Amino acid sequence: MNTAAPRISPLILACLAATWFVWGSTYLAIKVALASFPPFFQGASRFLVAGSLLLLWVRWRGQRMPTFRQWRNAAIVGTVMLGGNMGGVTYAEQSVPSGLVVAFIAIVPALITIAALPFGLRPSRLEMVGICLGIVGVLLLVRGDAFSGSPAGLIAMTIAATGFAVGSVLSQHVLPLAPSFAGFSSQMICGGAALMALSLLAGETFRWPPQPLAVVAWLYLVVFGSLIAFCAYMVLLARTRPALATSNSFVNPVIGLFLGVLLGGESVSGHEWLAVGVIVAGVTVLILGRR
Repeated sequence: MNTAAPRISPLILACLAATWFVWGSTYLAIKVALASFPPFFQGASRFLVAGSLLLLWVRWRGQRMPTFRQWRNAAIVGTVMLGGNMGGVTYAEQSVPSGLVVAFIAIVPALITIAALPFGLRPSRLEMVGICLGIVGVLLLVRGDAFSGSPAGLIAMTIAATGFAVGSVLSQHVLPLAPSFAGFSSQMICGGAALMALSLLAGETFRWPPQPLAVVAWLYLVVFGSLIAFCAYMVLLARTRPALATSNSFVNPVIGLFLGVLLGGESVSGHEWLAVGVIVAGVTVLILGRR
């Protein structure tokens, strides 16, 4: 009888690295891009450009385009998952510290775990321990920041976390998208369209000429945040259990912490290093709990 632990494939490891490290840096990029790109317009332009480029690549490779039914599913999932999440995050970062925004998203694994219960995906004991450890670690990391956000910003973060969790479950169990990158691109295009509608309703205006650093941050979000990290997340959703696929929610605050030290000249206290250790332990348990 073979009792060896199942190995994680190189593809899954690469996707985990993308969602952990790349997405951990996008919250800082969102904050920088806000100098010229207002919240909803920033998310809309980012996903419309990334989704269109990806769809052109799919077409160039001769792969099948999404059907009408798959476009309809993408419109619903994209609006809930990307429209709700990115719209909420970018709006919140106008008044809420980016570290608190990242930390709040750590409730996503728990929300997805709950939303997936009706479909027979029940977390193992190890996965529940890992989720709890991750949440405790994130709370330690942002201790003292919990009341610094505005009520509107906190509501926006709640919408962001809930939208991402519900959209993730819908895409896997209720509203199937087109296979592979065709589905990813259609989801980004529809999510971007929903955000553009919000931008027009809110009367947002693009600040011209844009600040050079804001443009660099926006390009980073298009290439690394959308084309690479988002596609990696969708692969994880399809090929791993929800707890592991959403483990980036625990790692991203740690990445934000290190970026603050390296780029922002911030200092790290003893309890923050303790929080990092707890988060790393939680992610380790999640990986060990993978079936």
